[in-house]
Amino acid sequence: MSHDPTTYVRYHPGLEVKQANEDAIIDTIVESMLRVNQKVFDKHRHATRDAHAKSHGVLKGRLDVYDNLPEPLRQGVFASPASYPAVLRLSTAPGDLHSDRIPAPRGMAIKLLDVPGPQLLPGRENVHTQDFLLVNHPVIAFGHAAAYLKTQQLLEKHADDPEAVRKMLAALAHGGSKALHLLGIENPTVDTLGAPNHHILGETFYSMAALRHGEYVAKLCAAPLSDNVRALTGQPLRDDAGDSELRDLVVDFFRQQGAEYELRVQLCTDIAKMPIEDASVRWDEDASPYLPVAKLTIPPQEAFSPARRVFADDVLSFNPWQGIEPHRPLGSIMRARIRAYETSSRFRHEMNAQPRIEIDDLAQVPD
Repeated sequence: MSHDPTTYVRYHPGLEVKQANEDAIIDTIVESMLRVNQKVFDKHRHATRDAHAKSHGVLKGRLDVYDNLPEPLRQGVFASPASYPAVLRLSTAPGDLHSDRIPAPRGMAIKLLDVPGPQLLPGRENVHTQDFLLVNHPVIAFGHAAAYLKTQQLLEKHADDPEAVRKMLAALAHGGSKALHLLGIENPTVDTLGAPNHHILGETFYSMAALRHGEYVAKLCAAPLSDNVRALTGQPLRDDAGDSELRDLVVDFFRQQGAEYELRVQLCTDIAKMPIEDASVRWDEDASPYLPVAKLTIPPQEAFSPARRVFADDVLSFNPWQGIEPHRPLGSIMRARIRAYETSSRFRHEMNAQPRIEIDDLAQVPD
């Protein structure tokens, strides 16, 4: 494929177009999330994230940017060959703790350290991190704030109904936007949308929504690179899997061996066919394939020690807006996340009486 920069959409602020009543929609989303947060806290007597509450492993590693990248890829943290310390959190999408036997979207959150440049959010003048939040599906079922509100209201309505939640998780795991937008979870078609429940370390994880990529616009993914994790792609969980099967798999794997993943970037070539404001639309990989930019190396380690779990679940924050301007999140789903993540993080830290800190050294992550 040609790397002629003229074939790629150039970033400018006018690419984003706010929805009608977007601020009010986001307010309603955040209020609903906070009510669910409170309900989950009352259930467990412990505050969790309003999304990706359940962790399966916390890992220390390193991101190495490839040399000789073409100019359109050579942007932001990928602008030149560099090595960044990294901490990763593997998780499941819901804001409550469900059995790993239930198919649901799985996540990989990456925090890079020693990242130069001013941060997007105020109050982070002395911080040098970049977060990338990825999920094992290339699109998000609720692709804009208005659709997200409908889904959030549905999740709140059925928060105490385990069977309804199971059906919604299955739909979300398969990107079942049509089923969810109909808000008819009793519709039997939702039952057919359950995604296979696979080994989390063999998954490819996507940003789903768009990001600024320096002078351009892109989506990001992290794909298995080393043979040992590539061999896990599509491997189903055992029939007799336990409630914490994914944690057990991650812990057992990293006690014995390390892993490599590759970060890849898909550049936007056509704003009409690759929209920024609707993250439910899959960008055509024939028109613009994901191209490699960096390697993530994770050495063998204890992935879920008690101290590490508490630090990752209660102290650390991952947020797509914790980063630098060249990787600014784009679109209404990402704009909704500014308020949603801040509100959720404040609630979680206050209720668990934990400090809100940003790390600047991997040694701060317990072994």
